[in-house]
Amino acid sequence: MSAPTSPAELYRHSLRLLLDKDIPAWVALWAEDGLMEFPFAPDGWPQRLDGKEAIAAYMRPYPDHIDLHDFPDLRIHQTSEPETIVVEMRGVGRMVETDAPFDMTYIAVVTVRDGRFTSYRDYWNPLAVQQSDTDFTGSNR
Repeated sequence: MSAPTSPAELYRHSLRLLLDKDIPAWVALWAEDGLMEFPFAPDGWPQRLDGKEAIAAYMRPYPDHIDLHDFPDLRIHQTSEPETIVVEMRGVGRMVETDAPFDMTYIAVVTVRDGRFTSYRDYWNPLAVQQSDTDFTGSNR
């Protein structure tokens, strides 16, 4: 496979890696100084991950907690800045520990430079995890 060339192509590729549960390959799409932010993160959850290593540590246990099946309703919007896209989507699957359905709505603002993610602001819905008392990151809340 040739390297993704546009931010939208890179993002679509990253979703395929998440569905394949290939977190190391997903992390490899990041710049060393990448920044991942969660503006709506509830208390006890990270609001900011600085650098590729912090992002890797956060994502490493993800497949142990969520079995993703699909990202329906994917919409990628171009912005006036060619390196930045706005993504709307749902992630659906099941919670590994409880077998409960997982259905999360996301909006993300993503910036790509030199074929790598440099900034990812993830506006996920914290109410979904608070209602189910889910901690799929493995962190101590």
